[in-house]
Amino acid sequence: MKIYSSVLLAIAFVGMAVGTAYAHGFGERYDLPVPLDLFVVGAAATVALSFVMIGLFVRSGSGGMRYPHYNLLRTPLLGVLISSPILHFLVRLASVALFGLVVAAALFGTDRPLENLSPTFVWVIWWVGMGYVSALLGNWWRLLNPWAIVYDWLHGLLGGGRESAMFTYPSRWDMWPALLAFLAFAWAENAYPSAAKPFNLGMMIVLYSIVTWAGMAAFGKQRWLARGEAFSVLFGFFSRFSPTEVRVANRRVCGSCESDCRLDEECVDCYSCFERAARVDRELNLRPYGVGLTIPKRVSLATAGFVVLALATVTFDGLSETPLWLDFQNLVYSPISTFGGNTTAAVNTLGLLLVPLVFLVVYLGFSWGVGRLSGTPASVQEVARTFVFSLVPIALAYNMAHFISLLVIQGQFIIPLASDPFGQGWDLLGTAAYRLNLTIINAKFVWYLSVGAIVLGHIVSVFVAHVISVAEVPDRKRALRGQYPMLVLMVIYTASSLWIIAQPIVD
Repeated sequence: MKIYSSVLLAIAFVGMAVGTAYAHGFGERYDLPVPLDLFVVGAAATVALSFVMIGLFVRSGSGGMRYPHYNLLRTPLLGVLISSPILHFLVRLASVALFGLVVAAALFGTDRPLENLSPTFVWVIWWVGMGYVSALLGNWWRLLNPWAIVYDWLHGLLGGGRESAMFTYPSRWDMWPALLAFLAFAWAENAYPSAAKPFNLGMMIVLYSIVTWAGMAAFGKQRWLARGEAFSVLFGFFSRFSPTEVRVANRRVCGSCESDCRLDEECVDCYSCFERAARVDRELNLRPYGVGLTIPKRVSLATAGFVVLALATVTFDGLSETPLWLDFQNLVYSPISTFGGNTTAAVNTLGLLLVPLVFLVVYLGFSWGVGRLSGTPASVQEVARTFVFSLVPIALAYNMAHFISLLVIQGQFIIPLASDPFGQGWDLLGTAAYRLNLTIINAKFVWYLSVGAIVLGHIVSVFVAHVISVAEVPDRKRALRGQYPMLVLMVIYTASSLWIIAQPIVD
């Protein structure tokens, strides 16, 4: 723990002058016009200045509920198209067919990762791409989730009618099953050395499918999607930043909601109620980016833990490419190697467990400062749960900065693989001869996109924290004073994020 605290502090208080950078995933080099430390200081200053501007001009204490929104379902032609059962069926059928193809390719295709559809699709197109779609467009995963679609179809074949769960979901479980499932996924992504092997990946998908379908059968589809299905939870968090939402106008529908939305002020982004509501009571709204994160919600300890874990794991993915992580590996490699097994995997597993713990301790520390300065009687845990969604834009920004080159460059592998998904030498679509275009984006573009995304993400986080604070603390002066620790945290993480992003491209 002491080592990790030192690592965190070293990352946070960056003052290194670096003159040359080249983008991760590129063979070229990019010379920064000014030293890296000036970029870091400028970005941190921009975030601090945004706090002043937001404090002066954003005075709403409505908790984010009052914002402009436009119902797309009431739009002529577009509303009819969006609501079309035929279109929904075709989209869902395509999702299940693609899911089946990915699993079949993983289990029965070549075991060479670059020649098999499944690793590229799962780790690049779906995992990275769906995060972008969820944040920038909306929660498409709720429409495309193949596990939910297959479950619905089987339920219909068995007679349909109102779904009844076999068991009552234990309230003490909360969202912990989804958190543990996501931690397992993060371990497979960052520590499991054979995750890219198609057959291993296929078996992981099969295992997760069995657990997901069993959970939905045991506790009900909506309850398990909201509490146990890791990706429904994660992409749901990301989509709260997006410019679209679902809303139910008739609150009587919420009386038997599995997601407890009846305890919220309005029924927003509750897909359980949305599915049950009459068509006339449904809304699919456009809204400003980011406001969904300020909507008052009952945030549990498990929910807060999931958000912190999501931020910590994507940061660990970047941190593992830095000299600091290499130094840590060298420090612990020998002691861990005495236990046998794959030492590198063991070291990465240790990091994947410790980094979220460090993030949690740091976040709780700043939450304590928020409570003290704002004069609120709330406990540290309550403050942390109240402000946790202000971390989501940071996770999104870092995710975009870290994975953009992976998606745009390595994602091109999907073009030839679409013609030969099993690696058998086919050319079904005439694209098997496609070769990667490494010049589609350059290092300069990636660097400035990363800087812009990280700075903008932290500014949105400052805005979200401000709106929540003003809603929670009636006294405006105390509310602003209470935001100082959160601002410091945002500034530190701005600097840390830029430093981490720069390390793989620093000479």
